[in-house]
Amino acid sequence: MTPPDPQPHVPRTWKKPPFIANPFIRYGIFIVAAIYLVWAFGSLPFNWARISEGLPRAARIFSGGFPPSFERFGLLLTGFKESFQIAILATLLGVLLSIPFAVMAARNIAPLPIYLIGRSVIIISRSFHPVIVAILFVAAVGFGPLAGILTLTLYSIGFVGKLLAEEIEEIDWGQVEAMRAAGAGYIATLYYAVFPQILPRQVGLSMYQLDSNLRASAVVGIVGAGGIGGTLMNAFGRYDYDFAFAILLIIIAVILLSEGISGWVRKKIW
Repeated sequence: MTPPDPQPHVPRTWKKPPFIANPFIRYGIFIVAAIYLVWAFGSLPFNWARISEGLPRAARIFSGGFPPSFERFGLLLTGFKESFQIAILATLLGVLLSIPFAVMAARNIAPLPIYLIGRSVIIISRSFHPVIVAILFVAAVGFGPLAGILTLTLYSIGFVGKLLAEEIEEIDWGQVEAMRAAGAGYIATLYYAVFPQILPRQVGLSMYQLDSNLRASAVVGIVGAGGIGGTLMNAFGRYDYDFAFAILLIIIAVILLSEGISGWVRKKIW
């Protein structure tokens, strides 16, 4: 009989376990993913001759854009002013409208029929890219900022409503039970037990949505929904690359500024 080892072998180093324990499944997924990538690149109609012809054209665009021209600063300022107005109005409307839809779409506080209606509205709002929605609103209400406001309001309802509904579903349920035990009604329970728990998240989402709407307002303007996007599209259409690059630089500066402001506000809240 072999005597027990007084000092059993203990690994001296720790090795992170693989995310899929079964090696056949793990390596099988890698092989399938590699085969799919090869098939996808091989089946898509890439025109390499046209791509090679476009490279000199891209070089001319970038060389023509430097140095950026700020001579028409008044036109640039007018476009950005309209983009700001579109983004701020759409954020305010979208955030306000997203609150009731988020309450409706939270399964823990909404009956099933109301929950299905709330979720349906949020899913429809998130189904299409803002450019597609902007094309529809431009066709419906005409060119201009109104189409941009409607587009970004719908976009904000979908994004903020979804994340807010998920936040409501994860709240501490003890406060809700305490309010109900004290005889509070539905509105009072929402006001004193639910909303205080999601308020920091709501403010953070609102700041992020404003930042996102500032970027999106430039994009939807390309299809005629107002803002700096129309000015940018016209600059490219006239081969006015130095002015177009000036607009792009201002867009980057505005996004950096809004990112700094939103970070400062979040620190003050938390």
